[in-house]
Amino acid sequence: MSNIAVLSISHQLAPVEIREKVAFASSELPTAISNLLSHTDIKACVIFSTCNRSEIYVSHNSKNIRDVLLKFLATTHAIDHLSLVEYVSFFESIEALSHISKVACGLESLVLGEPQILGQLKDAYQVSKAQGALDKVLEKLFQHVFKTAKKVRTDTNIGSSPISVAYCAVKLSEKIFTNLENQTVLLIGAGEMVELSAQHLSKRGVKDMIFANRTLENAQPIAIKHNAEAIALKSLSENLHRADIVISSTAAPIPIIGKGLIETVLLQRKHQPMLLIDLAIPRDIEPEVNQLEDVFLYTVDDLQQIANSNLEERLKEKVDAEKIINLSSIEFMEWINNIPNEEVIKNYRRQANLLKDELLQTAIRKLKSGSSPDLVVEELADKLTNKLLHQSLEKIKKPSKSLYSSKVIADKDPNKHSKIES
Repeated sequence: MSNIAVLSISHQLAPVEIREKVAFASSELPTAISNLLSHTDIKACVIFSTCNRSEIYVSHNSKNIRDVLLKFLATTHAIDHLSLVEYVSFFESIEALSHISKVACGLESLVLGEPQILGQLKDAYQVSKAQGALDKVLEKLFQHVFKTAKKVRTDTNIGSSPISVAYCAVKLSEKIFTNLENQTVLLIGAGEMVELSAQHLSKRGVKDMIFANRTLENAQPIAIKHNAEAIALKSLSENLHRADIVISSTAAPIPIIGKGLIETVLLQRKHQPMLLIDLAIPRDIEPEVNQLEDVFLYTVDDLQQIANSNLEERLKEKVDAEKIINLSSIEFMEWINNIPNEEVIKNYRRQANLLKDELLQTAIRKLKSGSSPDLVVEELADKLTNKLLHQSLEKIKKPSKSLYSSKVIADKDPNKHSKIES
């Protein structure tokens, strides 16, 4: 029977410079999934990568799954796996299920309760589904997680706050520039993070926005929506000097804004201050930019203080959310425990049908040879009853083992650590 496990590198342990090394671009996921499934002990997998986390969810039969997943992650990104050990968290069985549920509900996010994470997780699930990378256990697990997340959203107020990473970026802009109405904001990218940022900026009266994207056609719809300008990324160097605030969130594998470009832009702006907020993983803006005068550079990790606003209220809702998740996780583990029983029933039914066919053929031959029908039927009934009872009694005599109970006991072991040790 399959076990479930999770390997995670997130903002909770790993800084941005580590997370960007292990991030998966969406275009890389099909190949990564295929490579992971080539391991004989991996039965199914989902790879989830955002600005704050890279996680691998698997159904497996491996005795050393932590090492398998860690080495896969390191090999995929061409880095030494030992350099990742201190930043990795590992979960198994009910702890793995609980972790995935918490991620889906935003309980593990930089911004507690943020709702965008669920949509991102559903996208990752769909990629694996399209690749044929899900088995019965992992398919059921994700349907269960999505159902749990919906219940948490319905029964608690964990996601009622407008706080998100995009909200925090705009809030930070207000701290630097008290009045945003007179500022020009350049938004780089055309994804959900950029769109959310634009919505918050519009609510604060920002009228001068520029949307830049590699593909101009993808930037134009959101620009039209906000009565703004759209430009191609290739013309960024010609337009960057116009921006007082830059919010960038692309999927570029390397930085698109370097120190040299900003030096040139500052000369054009006569050293008027610029605010640069980099929400991308890997980063869109070279960290060396922060060495320059008149530039304020922030990454997603710098938004924690703002993310903690109204935290007390959301922490109360977190307690209720975790209760729902715990009960839901127990329910799912009970389903997993019943999988072996399903197999036993299938095997028993198959064996019973084979036995019936065998005894029936014997009875037919005896009838054709002239044996007494009454005696043949009586013999058939006796043999069928005795053989079926024998099989059943043998099963009953064997002591039963509960996978769930053994797993729970293991999970309560005080010597077990969730963090991988070197």
